[in-house]
Parts: sequence; C-alpha cells; structure tokens
Amino acid sequence: MHEIKDITIIGGGPTGIFASFYAGMRGATAQIVDTLPQLGGQLTALYPEKYIFDVAGFPKVLAKDLVHDLAEQAGQFKFESFLGQHVVDLVEEDGHFVLVTEADRFPTRSVLIAAGIGAFSPRRLPQQCADAWYGKGIFDNVADPEKFRGQKIVIIGGGDSAFDWCHQLRDRAAAVTLVHRSDKYRAHGATVAEVQAAVDAGKTVLLPFHELHDVLEVDGRLTGIVLRDVKTKETKTIEADAVLPMLGFISDIGPLANWGLNLEKNEIVVNSLMETGRPGIYAAGDITSYPGKLKLIATGFAEACTAVNQAFHWIYPEKKVNPGHSSNLAVFGQKDD
Repeated sequence: MHEIKDITIIGGGPTGIFASFYAGMRGATAQIVDTLPQLGGQLTALYPEKYIFDVAGFPKVLAKDLVHDLAEQAGQFKFESFLGQHVVDLVEEDGHFVLVTEADRFPTRSVLIAAGIGAFSPRRLPQQCADAWYGKGIFDNVADPEKFRGQKIVIIGGGDSAFDWCHQLRDRAAAVTLVHRSDKYRAHGATVAEVQAAVDAGKTVLLPFHELHDVLEVDGRLTGIVLRDVKTKETKTIEADAVLPMLGFISDIGPLANWGLNLEKNEIVVNSLMETGRPGIYAAGDITSYPGKLKLIATGFAEACTAVNQAFHWIYPEKKVNPGHSSNLAVFGQKDD
C-alpha cells in the first residue's frame, strides 16, 4: 500500500506527464501508474525517432525528446511514476479510491485517466517459428535505434511504423529490407514515396507479396530468415541480424469498462469539465470523446489542465478552480496571485 495522493494519473504518455506537472503546479500530490515499462506512451513505444510538428513552441521535435522535456518539466515537483503496473481494479475504501494493479495498491483522492488508446501491445507475427526469437533477434519495438547500427535489418509490415523505421534505420543499418504480404500499403503516401525512392537508388530492398516462413540460426543466434512468396509459394533466404515486425498494435481499455464511466466505442465520454460520469474520476487525452474532439497532443495538454483543476477543486472545495497565470505563481518564485 502506497501513501495516499491527491491525484493518481493512469497513463504515462504526454497527456499524463503534463497532468502530473500541472498537479504539482497546483500544489497537489500526484503519481503516474502505467502498464508500459517506460514513460511516453505511444511516443516512446512506437515512434521515438519520429518528428512531431504540431506541438506549440516547437518548430519540430523528436518524439523521444518531447517525452524527455515533459518529464523534466514534471520533475520540478518530484512526481512519482510506477511503470510496468497493469491496472486490474478501482475500489473505494474509507472515503477515497484505491487503484489496484497486479502488484500494488495505490490509494488516491481522485483519478485522472490519461490512458491514450488504452493498454496496447504490438501484434505478434502469426508464424509459430518466430515465437522463440522475440527479444533474441526479433524485436517489436525500437527503443534505441543505435542498437541496430551496422546490422542487416528485415522489417515486416506495411503501415506507418514499418515505413517510418525503414526510413529511420536506413543510414544506420548495413542493409534494410522491407517485407509485406501485398503491394497495398497503409503508410502515409509521402513516406511510401520516400522509401520507394530509396529502393530505386539501391539503398533499400522492398519485397511485396512475401511473408515469413522460417527463422535461420547458428549457435543460437539469428542469422537470417526464409521468406515465402504468397502467390507462387516459392521461398528465398535473406541474411539478417534482426527482424522488426511492425504490424500495428492491439488496444484494450480493460477494467476501465467496469468502473461506471460514460463509455462509447471504447472511449470515455466527458463533459467540458473532463468529468466521466463518476464523481472524482476525470479523463483527458485520446481516450476521451465529446463533440468536436480532436485527437492531438496539444488538445490532450489542455484537457489535462482542465481535469487537474477540476479534480483539485473537487478534493479541496475551498481552492479556486482557476490558478491564474503561471508567471505570477509563488510556486515558481514569482508574486503569488
């Protein structure tokens, strides 16, 4: 059992991290609980090396750098984050909530759900031959691109992640091969065109209408894969040091569905105060739904501010909802409003 906090934030993506900063700015105690092993949500897990262009104040910023800066901003208030914690329940005890995970219990006066698309996990390769190689030659996320410098890389997939990493790793890897079951790609057209240009220049190999058939190894080390043509059923062997299946992900809001919230198509319907339909529970970011909703990081930041202010006022009714301008707050060493 952990020490009780004013606000427990479910989700360590950009909205959740900013919410923890804003809670500290309001003088509230806060903590983040997330199922992923690192902060950043989708930014860290899916595209840390991708540029983001629509965050205010940044002409462009790498996803991983935005996460770093958000964590540094929130770190002013010594926020706590508990990662690798899979939420299983929310109960009420002695006039407060207790967020229950598989390993811990987190007492809290209020809850802010900033869980993005919910708990998500990468889709795995359907071929049984791949199962034993996950983490030992087959990797479904790229935390550090430098790990693959000088290696022969095979990327499997036809969506944004597959094409993005094909582009990002091309100048690091010794060779990059992109494999997909068809010649119809779900990635952004400009990225597909950029990869196709690299193929035409001999810098990348693109193999449509192929799928994984077998994994080759020497002394317990992955050395290559066998691909099968989905049309002719013929096979070919490709040398590889690492295989990156980028097949999208599976998302699930899990136990949140049973918490008495207003739900619609696995999203939490909120009002203008970010209230979820259950007193003391608020939501912000991509998991929320309301008329005119835009699923943008910038929108999530604003929703986090609203949710924190309302939660703080709900816990401490004597506290005003609007904190005033940060440039006048004593918490930052300025003249208090």
